[in-house]
Amino acid sequence: MQHFCHHLSLLWEESVSPTLALGRPVGAGSWPRRKEAPRVLRERGAEMKRASTFEEQTECVVEALLSDLLGGDAGWRSLETDSTPQAQSAVCYYQGQGASDTFDPVVIASRLRTLGDLYNQDVEGPAREVIAKMASGKVEAFGAAVESLSRSWSSQNPELGYETALLSVSVKLGMYIAQKIPSVREQLVELINRNQVRDYIQHQGGWENL
Repeated sequence: MQHFCHHLSLLWEESVSPTLALGRPVGAGSWPRRKEAPRVLRERGAEMKRASTFEEQTECVVEALLSDLLGGDAGWRSLETDSTPQAQSAVCYYQGQGASDTFDPVVIASRLRTLGDLYNQDVEGPAREVIAKMASGKVEAFGAAVESLSRSWSSQNPELGYETALLSVSVKLGMYIAQKIPSVREQLVELINRNQVRDYIQHQGGWENL
């Protein structure tokens, strides 16, 4: 599933002009094709794998969240620089039970960054410890640090709720560590997919309503 979001971004690039994929202004001749992008991707449903599970959606969201830090694909960057509704909604489609709902990981990633900014405690010290442990093979250090920081923060700010604190800290710490250890992306996906955080997100109505 690690190439799932990369496959989506490639399909996006194929459906728009090269200049749009690079995030630069496009000529008038490219505009009709740009408007048709969502329709093109819908019609290519047989070729395009849909984000049909919560786990696949989570991977898409984390990929979009860390794309700038890790030198993400042009397909993700183009959505961040193109504010048209057509571009913002064309990247990924979620196949629900009997209905197809638009799922935009770039918009959701932006919301997660805002949520991560709520955590105003020091992350450099904990991040250095996690980086050192992960470098020696202790990949579980990320999850342990997130849980410890979240418990401390939520106890000081009970109005936040533990799940909100956990998601906020995981985003803030994950983005910091990803600059040194890109593989932390896998631990971030795993943490979000755990029952407690997963149930919290699904209780909000899924990623789209977070």
